[in-house]
Amino acid sequence: MPALNFKHLRYFWMVGKTGSIARAADQLCLTPQSISGQLSEFEKQLGVELFRRAGRNRELTDAGRRILSYAEKIFSIGDELVEVLHDQKAQRSLPFRVGIADSVSKSIAYRLVEPALKQGEPLRLVCREGRLTSLLAELAIHQLDMIIADRPMPANLNVRGYSHLLGESGLTVVGTASLIKQLKGRFPVNLNSTAFLLPGEDAAVRPKLISWFEANNLAPDIVGEFDDSALMNAFGEAGTGLFAAPTAIIKQVCEQHKVIAIGRIDSVLEQTYAITTDRHLTHPATVAISKSAREDIFGPLSRR
Repeated sequence: MPALNFKHLRYFWMVGKTGSIARAADQLCLTPQSISGQLSEFEKQLGVELFRRAGRNRELTDAGRRILSYAEKIFSIGDELVEVLHDQKAQRSLPFRVGIADSVSKSIAYRLVEPALKQGEPLRLVCREGRLTSLLAELAIHQLDMIIADRPMPANLNVRGYSHLLGESGLTVVGTASLIKQLKGRFPVNLNSTAFLLPGEDAAVRPKLISWFEANNLAPDIVGEFDDSALMNAFGEAGTGLFAAPTAIIKQVCEQHKVIAIGRIDSVLEQTYAITTDRHLTHPATVAISKSAREDIFGPLSRR
C-alpha cells in the first residue's frame, strides 16, 4: 500500500470538521474544486468511501469517522510539536500528562501532583479528568504518563499497566453547621433518616460505605449521588446533605467547604493508586508524587 498522503489527510480532516467542502476551502484558502479533487484521490488511495451527501453538506461514513479520529490525533500531536519548537519555555520543560479519575478527591489529587512541579526537572503539567476506563484508554496509547485512581487497574482490561498503591485513609462524615444542629442522638445513630450525599457508582468506596450503613443498621436519606467528588463537596457545602471525605485531608475539606466533622468511619478505607505503564516508579515526577503520598498525605500505609 502506498504511503499516506498527509496533504490529502489534512484536506479530509478539514472537511470532516466543518461538514462542508466550501467551508473547508475557506479555511484552507483553496477552491472547492481543488478540495473535491484531492478528496477523490484520497478515497481512491484508501479504497474506501469517506463521505456521503447530506443535502448541501457532506456526511462522514463509518470508515470516514474512524479515519477522522486518527487524523484528530495526528494533527493534535503535530500542533503540539510546533508549539514546543516555537515556545522557548516549552523547550526547557517536558510535558507530564496526568489523568485523574472523577471519583478521586480533588484535594488529594492536588496535594499529590503539586510536588511534581518542584522536583527540580522543569515540567509542563497537563491534567485530564474523566472516568477510569476512558483514562486507561489514553494511557494505553501513551497520551497519559500516569493515572491517579481510587482503585487498581481492572484485571479484565487488555491494557499494559501497573498499579501502585499510594496510600489509604478512613472516612470522616461532615456537614454544615445548620444541618448538624438538626441531628438527633450520637454518631453514627444520628445518620438515620438524615440527608446524605453518596459517591457515584464509579467510586470504589461507595459499596464499602453502603455495607457499613447496613452493618450498623443505618438508613440515611440518600438525596444525591455524584460521580464527581468536587461536585458532591459543593452540594455538601450548600447544606444539601452530609457527606464523607477522606480523614487524611479532613482539615482542608472543613476549611475549604465550611463544614464540620461529626464522626469518623475508620473501618471504611478509601485507597489511592498511581497507574502507569512502568512496573516501577522511576520518572522524577512520579517519584515525587509517591514521596508526597508517603510522607505528607497518608504517612505510612496504615489506617488513619
